[in-house]
Amino acid sequence: MTPPPPQPPPPGPNPAADSATDSCPEPGPLVVLFGATAGALGPDLGSDETDLILLVWQVVEPRSRQVGTLHKSLIRAEAAALSPQCREASGLSADSLARAEPLDKVLQQFSQLVSGDVALLGGGPHMLCTDGQQLLRQVLHPEASRKNLVLPDTFFSFYDLRREFHVQHPRARLARDLTVATMAQELGLETDATEDDFGVWEVKTMVAVILHLLEGPSGQLFSKPEVVKQKYETGPCSKADVVDSETVVRARGLPWQSSDQDVARFFKGLNIARGGVALCLNAQGRRNGEALIRFVDSEQRDLALQRHKHHMGVRYIEVYKATGEEFVKIAGGTSLEVARFLSREDQVILRLRGLPFSAGPADVLDFLGPECPVTGGADGLLFVRHPDGRPTGDAFALFACDELAQAALRRHKGMLGKRYIELFRSTAAEVQQVLNRYASSPLLPTLTAPLLPIPFPLTAGTGRDCVRLRGLPYTATIEDILSFLGEAAADIRPHGVHMVLNQQGRPSGDAFIQMTSAERALAAAQRCHKKVMKERYVEVVPCSTEEMSRVLMGGTLGRSGMSPPPCKLPCLSPPAYATFQATPTLIPTETAALYPSSALLPAARVPAAPTPVAYYPGPATQLYMNYTAYYPSPPVSPTTVGYLTTPPAALASAPTSVLSQQGALVRMQGVPYTAGMKDLLNIFQAYQLAPDDYTSLMSLSDPSRTMLQAPKEWVCL
Repeated sequence: MTPPPPQPPPPGPNPAADSATDSCPEPGPLVVLFGATAGALGPDLGSDETDLILLVWQVVEPRSRQVGTLHKSLIRAEAAALSPQCREASGLSADSLARAEPLDKVLQQFSQLVSGDVALLGGGPHMLCTDGQQLLRQVLHPEASRKNLVLPDTFFSFYDLRREFHVQHPRARLARDLTVATMAQELGLETDATEDDFGVWEVKTMVAVILHLLEGPSGQLFSKPEVVKQKYETGPCSKADVVDSETVVRARGLPWQSSDQDVARFFKGLNIARGGVALCLNAQGRRNGEALIRFVDSEQRDLALQRHKHHMGVRYIEVYKATGEEFVKIAGGTSLEVARFLSREDQVILRLRGLPFSAGPADVLDFLGPECPVTGGADGLLFVRHPDGRPTGDAFALFACDELAQAALRRHKGMLGKRYIELFRSTAAEVQQVLNRYASSPLLPTLTAPLLPIPFPLTAGTGRDCVRLRGLPYTATIEDILSFLGEAAADIRPHGVHMVLNQQGRPSGDAFIQMTSAERALAAAQRCHKKVMKERYVEVVPCSTEEMSRVLMGGTLGRSGMSPPPCKLPCLSPPAYATFQATPTLIPTETAALYPSSALLPAARVPAAPTPVAYYPGPATQLYMNYTAYYPSPPVSPTTVGYLTTPPAALASAPTSVLSQQGALVRMQGVPYTAGMKDLLNIFQAYQLAPDDYTSLMSLSDPSRTMLQAPKEWVCL
């Protein structure tokens, strides 16, 4: 490098300024730094993921107002192609960059030259000063991370000249809108317009701005440096936390095996909040390639959005805005057990999948071995269980450092008993998601208020007084359906719109409408069949209440006829029970899933149907909407009388003392054909059976079976 001649020192310090700043000591030496990449310049610096090609710097001593030598260094770029904007502004060529030193060599020279200049100007700890934050946060740190370079501590704290200028001149334009030229113009500084050496004019002007700011009241100047976090900190998040939506982004397209540390490395240079990386899981509990990232402030979020389509390995990552509610939904939790598990700071989390259901903490610790000890021993393990306490085969383990976690990962697909165990890196947000997934109902959301008494009984019948809408857009709402039906919407029964959801709780494209009569249903079908809703034509066909009930329970209704649901039931409520009287009223699926049968079946709880009026949804009626999902089997608790009709033979042989107890009768479906009475007793070994244990198990014979085939259904008292 051939540095220009040193600049002459400016006039001595101002006594008035010294008296104004006696209470606040002036900062140490400042290293004024400017840089450029082979791509975009200015506010878009670093947004195109191009390499750094130029560094220009000069040391300023604030106390003596002296300046050191100005240095300029070219950097060899791996991609030698220069953008037209860079080529025009810098005057550089690919040949000149090819002869330059690589980045690691230039950083070594930078540290040596800065140390020498600081020593000549009086010594002391020095701090970088840049025009904006893009150079360090968007260029230098990401590129060093990609090239596996370790930056000196000097590059993890700096002063932003724009913010320092705004502190002393708050009436000027916003800090993010300032440039070196506008700051000089605001201060009335004369600049050297003849300087055409790229980067040199910027550094000289920045030095002049700093010296001018130091001449004024500088009590708050250069006192709060910007900090770049060196390490991502893990931590828990609560459902009660309030997260600012201006600090959250969504990253899409992540590799399946990526961890929170990989995501933090992708956003290297930006400050992610503690526990701010939440990897998203799909319905099967596996990562879906998306993550929500929470930053410490909105400025960091805006810089993160500029990394849209930057690369993680060979994959480009899409970055979009997200909301705080989305982050809390994914990363938040309410379990005190999880909060205690995640309360240990600076721990590496691993997920173990496929554990035997009988495995305990001692088994897992023996599987991992003494070479990779778990933090806290058994207290560093968290087993995932179903709401009833049954194990799921998943667990999480804490390790004190990456080295121990890597040693544990070598046990991936190792054998524990007769099962191989999968190990993955995990995050605090993934722990919360997995626990939330198993702790909550997978099909129906928790409602905020009870649904009883039911204000809209659905009378079963075979009259075709309903219409089925097939092929609805997935974004269609009840208001869209009412608008689609037009004048026929006036003939809808109260609360007569039934949206059908699939097993994932998403719209299936089907809906059922209850009309006031079969004639109105036929007229609506003739008028609206194959009309267009949101660029999709919708089929409208008449059907009966019974057919609607079958479909809502999981059956199918096609051109070949009606198929019953997997549970072989015409409706939720059986026609009769020996223990109590039941009405043939059809109970909505969502209500039946949330309340025991004793609260649903007595006729006294079902009021008379209201006078038919047109249905227009409002805030008070949204709670009672019959959003129904396809169920593979009825939502029956094993400790209550279910919705399966009990055979008269079983009831006749049951002791009166047993039948008088609510929930004493259980029917089992899906029993293997080879199962015997002893196998069934083993299932209920933890429960108390009736006094005549063996006689209380009754097989349900099927006339169509031969004597060599065992029954598939049993009744247990």
